[in-house]
Amino acid sequence: MASTSITGSLAVQAQAGLMQARENRLLGQMQAAKTGNQDGQIEKSAKEFEAMLLTNWLQQAEQSMASVPGAEDDDDGAPGREQMMSLGVQSLAGSLVSSGGLGIAAMIAKALHSAQDKAQPAAGSAVAAEAQKAAK
Repeated sequence: MASTSITGSLAVQAQAGLMQARENRLLGQMQAAKTGNQDGQIEKSAKEFEAMLLTNWLQQAEQSMASVPGAEDDDDGAPGREQMMSLGVQSLAGSLVSSGGLGIAAMIAKALHSAQDKAQPAAGSAVAAEAQKAAK
């Protein structure tokens, strides 16, 4: 009978070890998927920010160059002109960013990725500590 209880406890320990290994593997896969998703979000957000920044700069440039000293104001002749110019400037800024932009998005993404990499080991060690507590 004693050998049966020893064999049973070893089987339980082995099964618990397998379950712990599966749990750790699943946690690793979830973190990898989360990191991949965050990388895409970082890139997208950095590009959107650069597009907004370029839109602002281009609108200011258009407004400053649209008014020529000594020229007559022609605001009544073109209803909706400002809206069309705004849409055109936004489209131009989006095209500039999608073709590489000025490099602002790349700098922002690089900084955010390095901040994420610094924060990630701390989060990974916290998850490992919780897994060890659960195993005990």
